[in-house]
Amino acid sequence: MPTLSVIVPVYNTEKYVEKCINSILNSSFKDLEIIIVNDGSTDNSEEIINKIIKEKKDFNIKYLKKENGGLSDARNFALPYVTGKYISFIDSDDYIDVNLYKNLEKYMKQDIDLIKFKMKKVDEAGNILENLDGPVFEKCTGEEGYKKLCVDDKFLDPACIYLYKTKFFKENNFKYAKGLYHEDFGLTSLIILKASSFVSTEEFGYYYLQTKNSITRDKDYKKEIKKAKDLIKHYDNMIEKIDNDNYKISKESKILIKRYFTNTLLLKSYDLKKENLRKYLEELKKRKLYKNIKVENLKQLIKKILLMINVKLYLKMR
Repeated sequence: MPTLSVIVPVYNTEKYVEKCINSILNSSFKDLEIIIVNDGSTDNSEEIINKIIKEKKDFNIKYLKKENGGLSDARNFALPYVTGKYISFIDSDDYIDVNLYKNLEKYMKQDIDLIKFKMKKVDEAGNILENLDGPVFEKCTGEEGYKKLCVDDKFLDPACIYLYKTKFFKENNFKYAKGLYHEDFGLTSLIILKASSFVSTEEFGYYYLQTKNSITRDKDYKKEIKKAKDLIKHYDNMIEKIDNDNYKISKESKILIKRYFTNTLLLKSYDLKKENLRKYLEELKKRKLYKNIKVENLKQLIKKILLMINVKLYLKMR
């Protein structure tokens, strides 16, 4: 059984997938398997993958092929094939540092449920655009760590900047929501809060490629509308989860995750135009999200005021 299973969903990334897979194959940490999921690619991704597999016969590579179902579906599809003690997700247009997993090995040996590291935004030439920094802390509970991350982390949500103990991940039946945008936002907080042990390291070893076609930078307005609707679905799912008797977290943690989700939903309102904004604010009003904002400082006060103003504007526009 390998220590680490690296899951790589692939969909039409012929330009980048070879670099991604080779970055894993070249890792100084060798006790791993690679699970590649071809999510219905229509370009030359499959040919590139098969070429790599043929050339790298000595490596533990599993190749899975399925109809297109999106990133979440591809990740979920790979989970039954995992045999490693830990799971890592890598998007097929990104890549990792040769020493990332080696530098995280000491944490894997400690049986920690969740291990966080950091990413760098890079352009197609490999130039570093931004270091996405955040707090570093020693082993603690997920609830303790989540509180620290919510205060001072630039990038909390991406699934790709964590190692997950497989037993922890599967026993909690974590699944990414199929067909929804912001799938990492919808699940990562819930994963963190369930972890018995959690560490946030100083390691920068994940390279997050910025391209014109990146999902997170696509400004197609129809997609913005769907993203807003999907954020609300994630919020509703979160409320359902944390109100379940089996989801044992403190009252303080429930308040914190509600506040975190609320802030994200509020920010999304600025991407919507008048007609869609009215509908969006009506949904927020139904959920009484303003109650989730605890006014402890000026910034939070402004957010609460803006939400109340937006709701009043909506009522006037009806």
